[in-house]
Amino acid sequence: MLDVCLLGCGGSMPIPGRNLTAMIVSYQGRKLLIDCGEGTQVSLKILGWKIRNIDVILFTHFHADHIAGLPGLLLTIANSGRLEPITIIGPYGLIKIVTGLKVIAPVLPYSIELVELHGKEKYFQKIGYFNINILSVDHGIPCFAYSIDVQRNRKFYREKALKNKVPLIFWSKLQKGEEIKQGDKLYTPDMVLGHGRRGLKISYCTDSRPGRELVEFVKESDIFICEGMYGDDEKKHKAISYKHMIFSEAAVIAKEAEVEELWLTHFSPSMIEPQAYIENAKNIFKNTIIGQDRYVKSINFKE
Repeated sequence: MLDVCLLGCGGSMPIPGRNLTAMIVSYQGRKLLIDCGEGTQVSLKILGWKIRNIDVILFTHFHADHIAGLPGLLLTIANSGRLEPITIIGPYGLIKIVTGLKVIAPVLPYSIELVELHGKEKYFQKIGYFNINILSVDHGIPCFAYSIDVQRNRKFYREKALKNKVPLIFWSKLQKGEEIKQGDKLYTPDMVLGHGRRGLKISYCTDSRPGRELVEFVKESDIFICEGMYGDDEKKHKAISYKHMIFSEAAVIAKEAEVEELWLTHFSPSMIEPQAYIENAKNIFKNTIIGQDRYVKSINFKE
């Protein structure tokens, strides 16, 4: 089971009841955070999830509404007793920006490993359980969308192991994907395991114009979290000018990408009631949800 939570759904500036942008994923007790706007650690405290287990922090880009909460969070993680390294990934400029922000959080009991993304290539990182695919998107400054994939282990078949005369002492290692050679005999995982099974996929994109490459990137996501800076279709010209999206544009991506659910987030502070515009998305993609701070969902592997 994988848990997903929107920690903050605001864009540009916080308003009462709406923190700035952040999202967290939890799997097998380990956690991955995307963006860290103001109010992130407040939402985490209310949520009650252990911040000590945040292993990875991903930044879409370096506008303040996505990163200003980082120094406080790093200090709170330090106070939680964490000693293991934390990996932080983000666009070019990450090293300079994190080094600057750490001036007010200079002493941490854990190390920080910085992964800086250059150019507009596609990237891949595997950290713990999380397979992280990364796509450059269309914003005013370097900006990336992320797709988090959690793989499912192949099913072990005792009958297959017996049929292939695999010694019992090798079963455990073969289940873990290891190959074993004994004399001139090679034992492989295929001798005891079934076919690969579909994992879980969570995709996240804020601060971007839509594009064909983005559709392919989020294809068949279980949850697609996408910005809806403006709900009103009449604000499309403004979205184009500032390189954001409106609800209906996010819904078109969700429909074409055949995702399971669309969660809208990153709302303009001028849009006090995003729910009032939900039909602009639902008319295109029915399974649309208006995000709220600390909205949580648990999803399971499908048979």
